[in-house]
Amino acid sequence: MPALNLRILTRRNHDKEPGVATAFLRWTCARAVFHRGYVLTSGIYFVVNARLSASQIIGLGTVMAVTLSVSDIPAGAWSDTFSRKWPLVAGHGFLAAGMVMTGLVTAYPLILCTQVLWALGWACSGGADVAWVTDELGQPGQIARVLAARARWDLTGGGTGVIAFGLLGWAAGLPAAIVASGAAMALLGVFVAVRFPEDNFTPVQVRRWAATLRVLKRGAALARRDREILLVLAATMAVNGADMISWLFARRLVDLGLPGDPVVSYAAIGILSSAAGVIALRLVEARIERAAAARRAYVVGCLVGAAGLVMLALAPDVIVGGFGLLLASGVAFSVTRAVSVIWVNRRTPSEIRATIHSFLSQAETVGEVVGGLALVVTAQAAGLSAAFIASAVLIACVGALVAILRVSSKTVDARRGPGCQRPTENTAHSK
Repeated sequence: MPALNLRILTRRNHDKEPGVATAFLRWTCARAVFHRGYVLTSGIYFVVNARLSASQIIGLGTVMAVTLSVSDIPAGAWSDTFSRKWPLVAGHGFLAAGMVMTGLVTAYPLILCTQVLWALGWACSGGADVAWVTDELGQPGQIARVLAARARWDLTGGGTGVIAFGLLGWAAGLPAAIVASGAAMALLGVFVAVRFPEDNFTPVQVRRWAATLRVLKRGAALARRDREILLVLAATMAVNGADMISWLFARRLVDLGLPGDPVVSYAAIGILSSAAGVIALRLVEARIERAAAARRAYVVGCLVGAAGLVMLALAPDVIVGGFGLLLASGVAFSVTRAVSVIWVNRRTPSEIRATIHSFLSQAETVGEVVGGLALVVTAQAAGLSAAFIASAVLIACVGALVAILRVSSKTVDARRGPGCQRPTENTAHSK
């Protein structure tokens, strides 16, 4: 497991066993095991068992993104008004239902339904997890490192899931492995219900729906006023549009000639990709609290991702293509996703934290909808290589813009009003 000084992080939570940071990181790792196991086996399942075309596979991602786009923000406001913990539990239920159903069907309309359930699960979880750990930990100076460590534990769990469910898919078949990942996700939801405390959050007791609308308005006002948050939201939208190409990674490597069993070979590449991401995120974690570190990490991640996608597009063989996937998926998209969460979280007050993170998730899904549709058109008109090149150009442009469009911290601070983060915030949620 990735190293993190949990003794320091949980010192103030010694009465909670396990400590907040410990429970959060263990849960992150376990969820990644089941999530990545599902992604691996379902990715091959869609190609080998369901025999979906490239446009149909992109269509799955687009349907998932559309579902998220209409459910993300209401789910975030619900988390800021009612609870941070119970939306996580509900999210596990939706995820588990979608995962289990995937392994039982091959008809395309039914597979589309599984992605709707999957998306609802992520909408319930999006923002609530970061808001929960930030408030329950109660240590503003440590939360950036915890979130960076969270990204590494996510990759470590993902690598474990690739190995475990890759072997299970090889031995018992892809449908059995997919169903097993869903059942395990349901059990993890029980763990959250039993072991996650919620002591630093006070739910609204009266006029809850009016309070939810007020939360939405405050979140929208902060997102408009804070230029750093606006920059991250715009960059996230574009990067996730480019990231939709990841739905075609398996097909691209199969076309390049994966050696031996495609499940085993793709699993091996996924493990190496996770290892590369863990190393990259360890470097980010060590420097994330420095001035402008988030911006620099984001720019480097974009440029590395562009290089990886170009390699995938022009790869003469599966070795070069696999190395390109390692750079794009393992390093670039892992770093940009982790940094965007940290960047936004440090500028957001407790009362609207889940809502602001739901805006970030909304930016991801809008980018995925637009990017998915564009990639479907590009792949059908010009082929897979052109789609990879287009994604590379987009993510490179994002990196350049983030590097150029520097926002003065003094300017932002001067415009701060009630609801913007201050160094002493991260207090308990008040009514």
